[in-house]
Amino acid sequence: MDITLVPGFNPGPYTGAGNNTYVISGEIPTLVDAATGEAAHLSALADACAPARLAQVLVTHAHPDHADGCQPIAERWPGAVFRKMPWPQRDRLQSVESASVANGDRIPAGDGTLLAVHTPGHAPDHLCFLDEVTGTLFSADLVVPGSSVVIPASGGGSLAQYLASLRRVLALAPARMLPAHGLAIDDPAMVLNQHLVHRQRREDQIVAALRAGDRRPDAIVDRLYEGLDPVLKHLAQESVVAHLVKLQEEGRACSDGEEWELS
Repeated sequence: MDITLVPGFNPGPYTGAGNNTYVISGEIPTLVDAATGEAAHLSALADACAPARLAQVLVTHAHPDHADGCQPIAERWPGAVFRKMPWPQRDRLQSVESASVANGDRIPAGDGTLLAVHTPGHAPDHLCFLDEVTGTLFSADLVVPGSSVVIPASGGGSLAQYLASLRRVLALAPARMLPAHGLAIDDPAMVLNQHLVHRQRREDQIVAALRAGDRRPDAIVDRLYEGLDPVLKHLAQESVVAHLVKLQEEGRACSDGEEWELS
């Protein structure tokens, strides 16, 4: 596939340097992810597509930094078709209608075909897209090189599902991953395993914090995330709660709604 990285031009505390979007050139010019609609993104997208017109947009999930650019893109390219896995609670926040994508669907893109791989955990509708010919996986927010992925417990996140998604992609053995944040990943197995190891270590730390007497998620965050930017504290708390919910699902922890303890 002929792939061009088009930055989203949306840096910030939640997005780092900003989102990566990808143009796949060919018979069906395709964009993977819509970013946030910045004028600089639309201009760079037009340059990457030229002289062809954008035919379709594959949205990996409904989080704002991946989907809020849909309306500006639809206005710039009225004929473009948008495709994503449904998440009704979030999709209703967007004005652009999307064709439904399901796990295992094969979608013509560029001069090839992409396999839709459902990878929930970070979001219930999270999809990766695999070019089975080259082994290239558009991995969205499944992993972030050199960092970790937020599991938003109160916003559709599930740590158990996320771990299963990491293992599902490991089994696919992609040759290369193109993430929504950070640099291209040329050793996917290493990065996927790093994320699995990180989650196990974080679980062990949370169990130790509970044993030490921390009962509230914010107290656990204060113990585990020294020097954290206050802007990001609530995201860290979301991930801590996701770990606690996983422990609860396994019968290893319980909660009265505010405080947690080991079972």
